[in-house]
Amino acid sequence: MIFVGLSHHTAPVDVRERLALDEQAKAAFLRKVVDIDCVEEAFVLGTCNRVEVYAVARDERREPDIAKAIRDLLIEQGGVAVAPCLVSLMGDATVEHLFRVASSLESLVVGEPQILGQLKRAVQNAEEAGTVGRALRDATNHAFQLAKRIRTETEIGAGQASVPTAAARLARQIFGDLKGRQVVLVGAGEMAQAAAKVLVHAGASLVIVNRSRDRAERLQANVGGETAGWDELEARLVKTDIVLSSTACPAIILTRPMLERVKRARRGRSLFLIDIAVPRDVDPTVNDLEGMYVYDVDDLSKIVEESREARDGAARQAEAILAVELERWVARQGELDMTPVIKELRDRTRRVLKAEMERSFSGKLRGLSPKERAAVQAMIQSATKKLLHEPTMQLRALAGRPDAVAQAECVCAIFGLPPFEGTEDVRATRPEPDRGARNTAKGELNGTGESGPAWMSLACEFAR
Repeated sequence: MIFVGLSHHTAPVDVRERLALDEQAKAAFLRKVVDIDCVEEAFVLGTCNRVEVYAVARDERREPDIAKAIRDLLIEQGGVAVAPCLVSLMGDATVEHLFRVASSLESLVVGEPQILGQLKRAVQNAEEAGTVGRALRDATNHAFQLAKRIRTETEIGAGQASVPTAAARLARQIFGDLKGRQVVLVGAGEMAQAAAKVLVHAGASLVIVNRSRDRAERLQANVGGETAGWDELEARLVKTDIVLSSTACPAIILTRPMLERVKRARRGRSLFLIDIAVPRDVDPTVNDLEGMYVYDVDDLSKIVEESREARDGAARQAEAILAVELERWVARQGELDMTPVIKELRDRTRRVLKAEMERSFSGKLRGLSPKERAAVQAMIQSATKKLLHEPTMQLRALAGRPDAVAQAECVCAIFGLPPFEGTEDVRATRPEPDRGARNTAKGELNGTGESGPAWMSLACEFAR
């Protein structure tokens, strides 16, 4: 599995907004990713704080080439400025990062709940586009379950746990008590909704301005306050104390010329603008205007740091849970490597027993009644399950061992199964035993080891 992307950890907001993609642009970019040679599955996660691509290769040996190709696509999309900020991961490191993202351990505000919903939507969109298969589906489902477990078993989401709440806290730091303060909320999306609830709860007088008046009115019905038309925005800015902007517009909404006019009309009264959108809604040069104070999502990180200590204990618990789940995931993938061998062993055993049973039914047992035949069939099926249980468990136990490939090849040879498929891929990704172990194994396979042939001891285990 492959990961290429950037986040607030590696890129400032002016770089992140170069890669900000709306839903249509994400779909187009996803098509470019899956068109890369040897890419089997993929999805794209884009939020205000991260743009990440997850992919699966048909051949694991091609992962470095695919990672480079995805990196090139991101640079083509966002320009050379994004190049130093991009991070690439492969194999289990990608799964670990996915788990951390889903659990909000990589978020600007550790414990914020929005990222899990954003990740689920990204996977759902890729499912609808037909670019998610078993590998990504298994990994993301495990990530979702892990995130749920962490929220259930820790208090990682307690207290200040989102960018909108961090923005509201900043507003309180500026004005103290927000009761009676007028706030213009620009936008009515998910982040704006979360911010509106916090601001109203703090006592602010809210005015919601959105391009879609219907959507603004739906939000107003849930949180209170009042709505204003898009053409009223500038006039509302003249009267307000705080502006909190969170839209999905690809271009600046609160431009410098507009805010210069607002500044003159305010006659020396300061205006605080909190911009939690990426791409940004507020022209950053507005900060140069006297009495105009602009804060973006990166400025909120300072607010977040002040509240992080309260959740450090929960974050450590979450890290411990994640480590256990990652170990389980790695072990399970080892089991999946043995699935074809287990399936072939079961199929072959059943075919042999079925053929012998049918031969008996047409020979010495041809006089059995239908009821008696059904009883024999039930007995054979029960015996087959019992016979195959121990070999299946032994094969799964072998999966995580360094010599798993050699053991799987032994099983295939002993029982006349097709050669172990995927041997080369598994060899390329699994650590080999040390040289002494390889020499010992070679001697055992040749029948010269003191402890006896490996295949014989393995066959004895399966025959128990």
